[in-house]
Amino acid sequence: MGTCPSRCSSNLAVLENPPEPLPSVSEDTLIVSLYDFPSFGNTELAISVGERLRIISDDGNVLMVRSTTTSREMYIPTNYIAKVTHRWLFTGISRHKAEELLMQPQNRIGGFLIRESETNADCFSLSVRWRVNLLYSDCVKHYLISQLQNGRVYITPTRSFSSLKHLVEYYSEFADGLCCRLNEPCFIQGLDVLRENRLAVPAANRKPPNNWKDISRSMILKRRRSESSSSMVSEGLREAISSYLQMTEGNDHGWDT
Repeated sequence: MGTCPSRCSSNLAVLENPPEPLPSVSEDTLIVSLYDFPSFGNTELAISVGERLRIISDDGNVLMVRSTTTSREMYIPTNYIAKVTHRWLFTGISRHKAEELLMQPQNRIGGFLIRESETNADCFSLSVRWRVNLLYSDCVKHYLISQLQNGRVYITPTRSFSSLKHLVEYYSEFADGLCCRLNEPCFIQGLDVLRENRLAVPAANRKPPNNWKDISRSMILKRRRSESSSSMVSEGLREAISSYLQMTEGNDHGWDT
């Protein structure tokens, strides 16, 4: 998908909302196993790939962890785990490992995660599970997420976002050039309930379909001091529409003011 220059130039309209800092490791970070670990003398696995782990101790290069499903404890190398924030941002995994995680049977079409790009420094990659049609097996599609000089992130230069969270919000509502709409974050064993119950954490709060004739321009461009969960338009979608309106300012879009 091209390269990610260290300093990008763009003619995109800059919104009044300042870019948010890219996420970093915090207390809310999850630890996920990247490999299966056998249980000696037992037929079942002590730890499974894609399973949430609890850290008992950290010696630098080696971790003492506890399985959230079997409660077994063991030592594993630090490069055998991934750190996950926001439920979809995986730190420390390769393209191949992202495909392995997303191809687990608990994931469906639209299952996704974001990871650090292996080939472009300071960029990210969006990995999405999808299927061309019923005649083909599922596969994983990858999209480069680049960063502008002002800190905004984008997949296509015509639409940028102040944060990865807003990018995920927008593409959870609209495919808009992606292979499909983002559905659910990659399944994590020991955190998500069975997907058959449909109680897994969603990528973004789903809202009922909007009646666009009843939405005024002010509802799109004005930021509220405290966004409520009942807001008609998500922040990601508001940013995308606001950017479009500003880039085409002066044309009659039929929006009342």
